[in-house]
Amino acid sequence: MTSEKIVSAGAVRTPVGVFNGSLKDISAVDLGAAAIRSALERSSIKPGQVDEVIMGNVLQAGLDQNPARIFAIRAGLPETVPAMTINKICGTGLKAVHLAAQAIQSGDADVVVAGGMESMSQAPTYSKADVQGLVWVT
Repeated sequence: MTSEKIVSAGAVRTPVGVFNGSLKDISAVDLGAAAIRSALERSSIKPGQVDEVIMGNVLQAGLDQNPARIFAIRAGLPETVPAMTINKICGTGLKAVHLAAQAIQSGDADVVVAGGMESMSQAPTYSKADVQGLVWVT
């Protein structure tokens, strides 16, 4: 275990949009990938220096089996970089950063990309009434 201080080399976020607003057609994965490309560029960290990706995503339906993996590839990271998606509801992004710090502190990694990604406009929703045929459109 290292006794060195762990630092955040960069932090970037995308604009916050309104539900079904101007960002509605951009997936959580693509929003996150754009943010990470920018964070790596600003911090002068090269994609090949990243040891792991840990991303939080709560509403994963429609984003593939491991959204963090797709995110990492779309951000330009090498396919050899492992990626993990976690879900801890509202604490997901913060937990991802916590896990990244633990990986670095334990010596398992030197550089970890961590954070959260979500698009409420693209989250599939359903109503039990719709599924049971209780809603009629006239």
